[in-house]
Amino acid sequence: MAENNNNQQGLQMNLDPEVAKGVYSNLALISHSHSDFILDFARFLPGMPKADVATRVILAPEHAKRLLAALQENIMRYEQEFGPIQMPKAPQAHGDTIAPFGTGKGMA
Repeated sequence: MAENNNNQQGLQMNLDPEVAKGVYSNLALISHSHSDFILDFARFLPGMPKADVATRVILAPEHAKRLLAALQENIMRYEQEFGPIQMPKAPQAHGDTIAPFGTGKGMA
């Protein structure tokens, strides 16, 4: 296992090379109970009948709120450096998710 000394507030972490490769996701589904938040990160690709969940992360409510704050701070920093992140126009109502691709059929 490779060691990665990530020195944020004195925190040291090991980062396995396989984990360091990351997982691509273009869709996240979020649910919760009284004690947990569940984040399912999925890949939805054109021409595929359904999305594949790539990984699931389960967080305590306090950690979910910390994650929200960290994402807000990092998005603010990103936009200060690179400009505003452009969001697509309001999507059609599909529940609480936004499909990363249109609903049309893909062509080869």
